[in-house]
Amino acid sequence: MEKVKAKKHLGQHFLKDESIAAAIADTLHLEGYDDVLEIGPGMGVLTKYLLEKPTNVYVVEIDNESVTYLEENYPKLEGKIIAKDFLKYNMNEIFEGKQFAVIGNFPYNISTQIVFRALEYRNQIPEFSGMFQKEVAERICEKKGTKAYGILSVLVQAFYEAEYLFTVDEHVFIPPPKVKSGVLRLRRKKDFSLPCGEKLFFTVVKTAFQQRRKTLRNSLKTLNLSNNLREERVFDLRPEQLNVQDFIALTKKIEEDGV
Repeated sequence: MEKVKAKKHLGQHFLKDESIAAAIADTLHLEGYDDVLEIGPGMGVLTKYLLEKPTNVYVVEIDNESVTYLEENYPKLEGKIIAKDFLKYNMNEIFEGKQFAVIGNFPYNISTQIVFRALEYRNQIPEFSGMFQKEVAERICEKKGTKAYGILSVLVQAFYEAEYLFTVDEHVFIPPPKVKSGVLRLRRKKDFSLPCGEKLFFTVVKTAFQQRRKTLRNSLKTLNLSNNLREERVFDLRPEQLNVQDFIALTKKIEEDGV
């Protein structure tokens, strides 16, 4: 296994096992889009395999040292390095409304924020794959009925098919993290529009799970539901007992109730 120069920033651990980098690059189907955006490329261990694909590769990197390294070592990235913070950057300065895929070895401490930010661009992101802390990757892909199932699971799976692909051990990183990592792939559903208000859907899911041990009757009190609606059987349940379609149906009921 070839080792590459690596460093840590923003909670990121860099791969030294290039076979895993190649496997992550291979998770993209490259269908329905021409552009790929890698988040947090660091020293380019994943980037080099993406550049072998028949696609336009852009990278967004906030660390100045990494940007300099990429500029010096990856001439194919000329004009395609975005030296910005993904969480704050307007992607349409580059993509101008076009479809693009997202991929990366995501910094652990902002990985959840990255997912929520990507969801804001769901109309343009048909595919999203990459590496997370294992428990975060599992949470995103989790089904109802478990402690891991929560806000992230429901909101992602409302729009994407989520697939946990493989686990990565600690020793293949510099520096080694204290936890295992997991690689997942999200493929946007063919029909990813919701038959209810999206803003209200997000509110219902987040409000329900903020007090996940309570029944929906108690956790959703702040939505000022009518007494008739609150008496329906679904409100006897706790949020982890509802799947994505159940939450969509619940949102429709609340919408019809006049919230």
